[in-house]
Amino acid sequence: MRRTSYEQMNCSIASALDVVGEPWTLLIVRDAFYGVRRFDDFQENLGIARNVLTARLKKLVEAGVFRKIAYRQRPLRHEYRLTDKGAALFTVIVGLKQWGDRFGGASRDGKPMDLVDRADGHPLEPVLIDAASGQRLELTNVRAIAGPGAVQATRDFFDRLAINRVKPL
Repeated sequence: MRRTSYEQMNCSIASALDVVGEPWTLLIVRDAFYGVRRFDDFQENLGIARNVLTARLKKLVEAGVFRKIAYRQRPLRHEYRLTDKGAALFTVIVGLKQWGDRFGGASRDGKPMDLVDRADGHPLEPVLIDAASGQRLELTNVRAIAGPGAVQATRDFFDRLAINRVKPL
């Protein structure tokens, strides 16, 4: 049974979830960041059913997250390579990794995976910052407002929040 689409929502997060919100999808993208490119390697590493993997890869190709490239003609075999659109999901994956390390029950021995600088191997600790000011972004110093692409219902929602002075946590 297919879940309800979010496409009618005037929300960038909902639009993103229409592409990457199904079970297994972000783990497939994660494996692509690790360097996995071939169907059998995704399937072996994830233990995902072949029909589910086929459906997820097809959707990711259609959405422009992966491009499908033949690497053998007989029999025809393909690799799945991240596009620029797919590579842009890196920050999402890193954010989920950090959340999982903190709240997701990492092993008693520590985090299951670390990020290190490719050039010198030093450990990295990513943070979210504003590109213009360099300010670290935290829930306590950011608020959401209606953007230029907001429909009237979205503008009304943010206006109600401002009037009622609704504050996050």
